[in-house]
Formats: sequence, structure tokens, C-alpha cells
Amino acid sequence: METPAAKAKPQNRLLVSTTLDAKDELEERLDRCMAIVSSLIAGQSEREANDSLTAHVCKGSQQHEEVCLGLFTLLLMEPAQAQRSYRDLTLVNRDGMNVILMKINQILMEKFLKLQDVCRTQLVWLVRELVKSGVIGADGVCMTLMKQIAGGDVSAKNIWLAENVLDILVEQREWVLKNGMLVAMSVYTYLRLIVDHHGTPPLLALRQREVDFCIGLLREKFMECFIIGRDLVRLLQNVARIPEMEQLWRDLLHSPQTLSPQFTGESHCVLQLLTSRTSRKFLACRLTPDMETKLLFMTSRVRFGQQKRYQDWFQRQYLSTADSQSLRCDLIRYICGVVHPSNEVLSSDILPRWAIIGWLLTTCTSNVAASNAKLALFYDWLFFNPEKDSIMNIEPAILVMHHSMKPHPAITATLLDFMCRIIPHFYPPLEAHVRQGVFNSLTFIMEKRVLAHLAPLFDNPKLDRELRAMLRDRFPEFCSSPSPPVEVKMEESVSLEMDNHVSDKEDGCYDNMEAAFSDDEEELNSKGKKREFRFHPIKEAIVEEPADITPYVDQLDETLKEKVLQLQKESDTEMQCEVMQEIVDLILEEDFDSEQMSTLASCLAELFKGHFRGDVLPEEITEESLEESVCKPVCLVFRNLCQMQEDNSGFSVLLDMLAELYQKQPKIGYHLLYYLKASKAGVGRMCLYESFAQATALGDLHTCLMMDMKACQEDDVRLLCYLTPSIYSEFPDETLRSGELLNMIVAVIDSTQLQELLCHVMMGTLVMFRKDSVLNILIQSLDWETFEQYSTWQLFLAHSIPIETIIPILQHLKYKEHPEALSCLLLQLRREKPSEEMVKMVLSRPCHTEDQFTTSILRHWAAKHDDVLAEHIKALLIKNNSLPRKRQSLRSSSSKLAQLTLEQILEHLDNLRLSLSNTKLNFFSQTPILQALQHVQASCDEAHKMRFSDLFSLAEEYEDSSSKPPKSRRKAAVSSPRSRKGAAPPASNEEESASSSASEEEDSKPKAPKRKRKGSSAVGSDSD
Repeated sequence: METPAAKAKPQNRLLVSTTLDAKDELEERLDRCMAIVSSLIAGQSEREANDSLTAHVCKGSQQHEEVCLGLFTLLLMEPAQAQRSYRDLTLVNRDGMNVILMKINQILMEKFLKLQDVCRTQLVWLVRELVKSGVIGADGVCMTLMKQIAGGDVSAKNIWLAENVLDILVEQREWVLKNGMLVAMSVYTYLRLIVDHHGTPPLLALRQREVDFCIGLLREKFMECFIIGRDLVRLLQNVARIPEMEQLWRDLLHSPQTLSPQFTGESHCVLQLLTSRTSRKFLACRLTPDMETKLLFMTSRVRFGQQKRYQDWFQRQYLSTADSQSLRCDLIRYICGVVHPSNEVLSSDILPRWAIIGWLLTTCTSNVAASNAKLALFYDWLFFNPEKDSIMNIEPAILVMHHSMKPHPAITATLLDFMCRIIPHFYPPLEAHVRQGVFNSLTFIMEKRVLAHLAPLFDNPKLDRELRAMLRDRFPEFCSSPSPPVEVKMEESVSLEMDNHVSDKEDGCYDNMEAAFSDDEEELNSKGKKREFRFHPIKEAIVEEPADITPYVDQLDETLKEKVLQLQKESDTEMQCEVMQEIVDLILEEDFDSEQMSTLASCLAELFKGHFRGDVLPEEITEESLEESVCKPVCLVFRNLCQMQEDNSGFSVLLDMLAELYQKQPKIGYHLLYYLKASKAGVGRMCLYESFAQATALGDLHTCLMMDMKACQEDDVRLLCYLTPSIYSEFPDETLRSGELLNMIVAVIDSTQLQELLCHVMMGTLVMFRKDSVLNILIQSLDWETFEQYSTWQLFLAHSIPIETIIPILQHLKYKEHPEALSCLLLQLRREKPSEEMVKMVLSRPCHTEDQFTTSILRHWAAKHDDVLAEHIKALLIKNNSLPRKRQSLRSSSSKLAQLTLEQILEHLDNLRLSLSNTKLNFFSQTPILQALQHVQASCDEAHKMRFSDLFSLAEEYEDSSSKPPKSRRKAAVSSPRSRKGAAPPASNEEESASSSASEEEDSKPKAPKRKRKGSSAVGSDSD
């Protein structure tokens, strides 16, 4: 009786879920591992349990991972067994807790918000124990845990987390001081949190502890904190009125030698800090993973003009409280310093950064928050150095001002005013430096053609006179009127810039804007046509930071350490490859210590980070260029793997090496796919990727493949298109069963790349759909963007899949919501000869005056395939007429999908009759149609007879003409406006017996098409 309960209970013990949530794969896996451990230790003493766990671990790496994760889950879910579980974990683990550290990081980044309260408490307890034990990698877990402390949030859970993490850092101060990056990250985090903690006595007590902690680290380890850069000064400014911080400021400004002997002279320290760019990792650490994911989604997937609902959600979730005012600075610094879109994104219609920042500025409800937000926006301007700093950091501010001029001139005015006033007031002794920084920023903006001219912005009549005068006084160089516009030539490496214009019709605050240039930028050329200045996407010059492997290299044995250091020193690629081969040979030796694998992977990931930047695929694809592109040191691991058999002992070792490297550098996955396709050594070895996927922490081919293709999509669209044919052909079960990969592709390709994929499909080298799943994929695509849907339909139509396979999609299509699918389907149906199923699906669409789909395709078929269409309609009319009315109404109301009813058919036929009324087509004079209408009229109620009287009148005329002698009938047919030549030949009417009509009506089933016409007995169906 216990087993079902044990299986059911953990469903909601780790993660909070509702009945609507799907089962979480991670939770299920952890439950399975916990069940394995529970079965091993059930009913045993501690020593026997330890022996059982040790014996199970020795069976292999999979069993080792199962036991470790099982004990980890037991520790989270059962606080009473936590101490014992942790002790067992330290005894049985063989990888320095690496499996546990990775799982903790995964939970912190992906599942922390869903954790049950008990599990959350236990997770923090476990981190404390790992830190106490001095486990290598615990510093990384601490930094990830700190990232979960949200800024601008004083809820009980968030304060609890801030207090507990602070307890760990204070208790293990000596351990913290040994890790420079952890010192800097801790100071950055808690300096920022101090601002939020005020008001109530508990918060003031916490703030005092945070102040003491930060002051202690800043005074004792100032040079470690110095690496933060200019944002350290910004955070210290926010807390400058706290007495301890005030004293620190005095030392910073007047006696920096007390903080570090490296400083000499006043203000030298502050100036050095302000001229140092803050690393992205610090700016990103003040956003929780969930905030970061939502912001990145908005800046990479949301179309400009469709952002309102996403912004509303974000505001409700994170910006709705008074305390959240301080969070806006973190968001703006993150957008300016971390979110640097690629050229493809900049030249698309994706929501631009300036629009999000403009929206954030308009949500500030206090003057202090607004001033701090503006300072965060302009902070990189103040000491900007073109040689060190990135144009992408200063671009959003100028674009917010530029695009706000027409719809929101007040925003532009307040930002320009702030830019002018910050120069003398930021720090008077450094006024000259600030002025030069702002001047450098504006000059660089002009050089990079972010804006063609600044005069329309600085000397705009929409600004008040005082502000324009101040701008002319501060920046006379940029206020002169521009010369007549000259067509801006695009550099070869720069694609067309986004047409992100702002609509003057929009009165909202950056919530639903459309595109339109301001009048000041539109001038007439000599031919009277408007010429627009377009600012161009800027390709950021990547500042190559030297590889820092110091934290890892000392953990390697001497031989391996020597080779890694040699690899670091070598600059020649060929020599690097030789050294890398020697490292691979060392790994493959039998006496290689596998515990060094993770450390070695960290070194290689750091050394090879330059290899993962930029485009992988050569500009011109030739056999030589492809082979040259895979001659990188990291590819040596791939090559050795390709040359081995799967039963070779070294094969699994190299897979483990790649799996470790994958943890440090996720791009390794799609680089392996590229190598297997592009290199000669990889020909026919694409199956190696499956082995690689199973060796990773993900352990699942589908998940791994989708993650790698997503990473490829974000980094290099050309490479994504290059890999697509191979991925679909080698992994059909993973790619064809859902639309996940297809959506990734159509979301980023342009028209040229779409045409290339169509050619691959036509040549048979690419299959993106199969009959058993195509309908579901097309239904999934109904929620995609317009271009994505059109691309999907074009790719589908390039395949030779019968239209009958996907015709049921018509039941899901609504004319206002799915115009893309309806238009593509309409164009395809017009090429087809109608089958009964097609006609049935077309007629089953609900009738609506604005929905012309059914009428248009029926009209086309009536012109091209009148006889076939008439027979199918006759069959459907007679079949639906034979059903009882009550059963029809029940059938139509009980299903979510549209069902065909007699009334629907008659409505569509009546619409078709009206559409054909002024044409020469004689569709309604065909015998099958008239016979079917007679059949329906004879048994339908008076309401339907009245409603469709014009339609039934066609059958009455046919009845009249049938009952007269042949000659007079011919005259009647000629004279009747509704009975045209389609009603002839008349003589054949008298050849068919009355019994055939009677039997047909009795069976109520459509017969095979006959060219003969029925006699007058077909009309006399009153008995029915």
C-alpha cells in the first residue's frame, strides 16, 4: 500500500504546481533517483546503508549520478534526514560534488521560484554546508544564489534570502576573501540592496549588517572591488549619506592610499574607477534569472508595436510597488551594457532597446527614481573613451531622445536638459573630464552614423528657448544646420537599419508604437521624392579580454599544466593544434585522473572563448574554405572522436571531456554539428552527436539538439540554414514530430534563405514535414508571426504531401485570427480538383458576411470542376438531410470544431448563388444540384423554405420544366433566367425510371455520377 503513495506524494514536494501544469522532467528524474536511494538504504543501519550506496556507485557513472542526485533530493525534501544525507553524499561522491553543483545551479537558474518553501530552505542550508566544506565551485553557486535576491523587492521571502546569503558570507568570511570575484560580486550585490532596506526596524537592522559587510570588504580588499569599474562609484553615490559610507567617500577622494598603497594623489582613485567600463557579469547579477529571461525575450522575439502586453505583464510582476522604483536603474544599466543585439536583430522589426528604456522612464513615479534612471542611461557617456568603450552602451540614450521628439517631446527635453546639467554637477573637480566624455560620445555617434545629424535634435522648435540656448552654449559644434542630405552609402559589413519609427498618432508611453520619421528628417531631393536619413546598426567592436585561467590551472598536475600554459602562450593556430593534440593524448592515457576533467574543461573554455565569437561559416563556401574553418584547436577533440570506434575506451573519455566543456561553453554543441557536416573526417559520423547528447548533463537527444540549434539561431543564422538539411535528415524523429525547430528557423531567416531552403526541399535533400505530424505542426504555427507562417506554408507546399492530409486544419481557422493560413490554403485549393472530403471541410466553415473563403473557393470550383462539385454537394445535401434535425443540432453544438449541418450547406449555396448571379456560369442548372434541392425542400420545415426561398425556387423551376412535354420544356429552359444550358440535354430525362429515384431517396446515399436525368417521379417525393 505504501508504494503508490510514495510515488504520488513527491509530485508536489519539490516544486509548486497546479493541476494544469505538465509533469516537470527534472522533478520526475529527481524523484526516480530518490526512490533508488530509498530502496538501497531501506531497513539498514547507517554502516550497511553506506556500504550499499558505495557498492551501487562503483557500478558506473550513471549509478554514481543516480545516488548523488537521490541523496540530494532526499536532503531537500526531508529536513530531518539532511545531516545524514549530506554525510553520505560526501562519502560516496567521486567527482568533487560536481554533479550536485551543476544541479543546484540548474535549479537556481530555472526552478527557484517554483521551489516549495521547505526545499528552498534546505537548498540554502546545503549551500552553507558546501561553503563550510570548501568544495571547489561553491563560490559559483553562491554568486548564482545572490542573483536570486531581487532588487526593489522587500517581500518576506526576498528579505529572508538576502539575510541567509549574508549570514553565509559573514560566517565564512575567510573563505570569501580568498576569491576575488566573489568579493567583488558580493560588494556589488549588497551595495545595491542597501538602498531598498529602510523603514521598519528589521530592515534597518539588516541594512546595518549589509553596511558593515560592504565597508569591511571595501577597506580590506579594495583592489578586488576595483574590477567592478565605474558602476561601483554609482552604487556608492546612492548610499553616500550613510555615516560609514560618508567616511569611505572621504578616504576615496582625499586619501585613497588608506584603501590601497597603489594610489597616489587626490581623486586619482575615483577617476580611474570612472574610466573603467563595468563588466557585463556585474550588470547582469542584479537581475534575477526570470527578469533576465523576460527582457531578453522582449529584445529578441517581440515585434515592435506588439510589446504592450509583455510590458504590462513585466510591470505587474516587478514594477508595481513603490519599492520597485530602484529596480529601473538595474534594468536600464542591463539593457545598455549587456543587451547588444546582432545586426540581424537590429535590421529586423524586433522591439528596439530604446523603446523599452523609454517605457521604463515613463513608469518612474518619483523624482529621485527618475533622476537615477536618467543617470543610469547616461552613465557610460560621462567618461566615454572610444578606444575602450562600446558604441552600443551609448546608443540607446541618443535614440530615445531622437524617437521621442515627435510623439513625446517632453521626454526628449528632460533628457537633453539632464545631459547638459550633469556636466558641471556630477563632480565639479572632474567637470572637464565629463564634458570631454559627453563630447566623445556625441562625436562617436556621428562617426558611426547612429544619427546623420544632431542639429535637428538639438535645435528643434519643439524645445523651449532656454533649453535650445543651453544646448547651443554647451555643444555649438553639433548645433549647426546640416548640409543638404547626401545618400548614405552602406558599408559592406553593415546591413540595412531598422525602420523603427514612432507614430505621431500614438499618445501612449512607448507601449504600442508604429513607425514614422519626424518631419524634421524628411527632405525633398531634386526630383521631389522624400529622402530619409536612416541610422544603421552598429557592429560592436569586441574588446578581446586576455584569457584568465589562473583560478584553474594550479589544480592540474604538472604535465597537463605545462601543456595548458603552452597552449595559452601560442598564438599560431597550427602550433595550438599540435599542443591540443598532445593534451588529448594525455587525456587518453590510462592513468589520467578523471577528477581533473572539469578543471581542464574550464581552462580550455577560457582559452578558446575567441573561437566561439563571430561567424563560423565561411563567406564563400568551398571545399577548401570549409576544411580551413574546422582547423581550430577545439576541433581536435572532434577529429579524435570521429577517428575512434564507439567501443574504444578513449571514446567515452573524450565524450566526457566534451560534456564538461559543454557545461562551460554551450556553443560547443552546434560547433560539433558543424564539424560533423563540414569536415571530411566527419562524413557519415553525424550519429556521434547523439552519443555526445547522451553524455551531457541533459542526457536527452531532443533537448540537447533543440538547445544547440537555439544557440546557433541566436549566434549565426547562416550557419543555422547550412545545418538544417543535415539535422532534418539525420534526426527525423527529433525534428519532424514537432514544430520547435521549424519555428526557430522561420523566425530568423530572410527571403533569400527561405528560397534556398525551398530549393533543398525541391531537390529532395531536405524533408521538413511528414504525413503523420504535418497537421499538428501547421496548427502550432497558427500562433506564429505573419512572415513565419507564410514561410512555413511555402515550405509545406514545396513538399509532395496531398492536400487531403492537412485539409482538417480548416476547422481550426478563424477568418480574423488566421488570415495567413487561410490565404495559403485558398491558393492551394484552387489548384486541386475537389474531393468530397475537401468540399465537406470547406462547407463546414461557419457562415459570416465578412468571411469570403468558402464562397471564393466554391465559385472557383464551380467554374473549373462544375460537374464534380455538383455531385459532391448533392451527396452532402442528401446525407445531411437524412439526419434528424435534433441530432444535427446536437452534433454541431457538442464539438469545439465546426461540424457540417444542412443549414450551413444551404447558407453557403445561397451565398454562391448570389456570387454567380451576374455571371454566365450555369452551376445551379445542373441536374444533381436541382435534384438535391428538391430532395431537401420536400422534407424541410417552413422556416427554412422561407429563408432559402430563392435557392429552392431553382428546384421548382426544374420541377415545372420536368413535368412538361419535351418541346415546351426546352422553351421553358431557354426562357428561364436561372435554367441555362447546363440543364440540357432534355431528352435523357425521360429515359430513367421513377424507381431509381425512389430507391435513391430511400437509401439517402449518393450514387455514382450519372449523366441521365430523372423523370417527374423525382419531384413527387411527398411520400418521403
